[in-house]
Amino acid sequence: MALKVIITGATGMVGKGVLLECLDHPEVDKVLAIGRRSLEMDHPKLEELIHKDFTDFSPVSDQLSGYDACYHCMGVSAAGMSESDYKRLTHTVSISLAEELSKHNPSLTFIYVSGQGTDSSEKGRTMWARVKGNTENDLLNMGFRQAFMFRPGVIIPLRGIRSATKMYQFFYDYFMWLIKIVKAIWPKSVVNTTQIGLAMINVTHNGYSKNIIDPPDILEISKSSE
Repeated sequence: MALKVIITGATGMVGKGVLLECLDHPEVDKVLAIGRRSLEMDHPKLEELIHKDFTDFSPVSDQLSGYDACYHCMGVSAAGMSESDYKRLTHTVSISLAEELSKHNPSLTFIYVSGQGTDSSEKGRTMWARVKGNTENDLLNMGFRQAFMFRPGVIIPLRGIRSATKMYQFFYDYFMWLIKIVKAIWPKSVVNTTQIGLAMINVTHNGYSKNIIDPPDILEISKSSE
């Protein structure tokens, strides 16, 4: 079955990686990239929807039907941010998108890019982990046909992709040798952007036994495309 997918966060490192894999994949027929600014890309599969207010998708509701999956890759760093602001940009945005999509796409697979260390109990001391845990839990309880929470951990960007977060890109520019050492010692703890994209496509088609997708799961699921 050819997939029609929605991607958010395609200007970021993970989202760009997922976008490139979707555009290249023979089983993806159409990609709708929702963002606040244009990707400035031209591809026959790609359609863009420029939308400024990610806390309210009702103005573009009529453009969100007929899709098989949503790969929700957008996110912000919690550094220097209050819990209320971080929750608005993480939980409120994610739930707003998910609620609008659920109205129009009863068979949708929803995938949320979360992070290693996310607190599913929502009771821990770390603010970002609680907020992401709350977001994951609410998405899993929304009644989608399939919902998966990706927690990729350490990510290697491929295909010329650069992180939009300056601190992360600095680390990639100067400390990639350290990531390679970590991968050599703990090979199942590190994934790359291509593997994340392939895993999302494959899990949409084939499902998986778990809703929380950790690095070893990403590595396993992505292999079915090889």
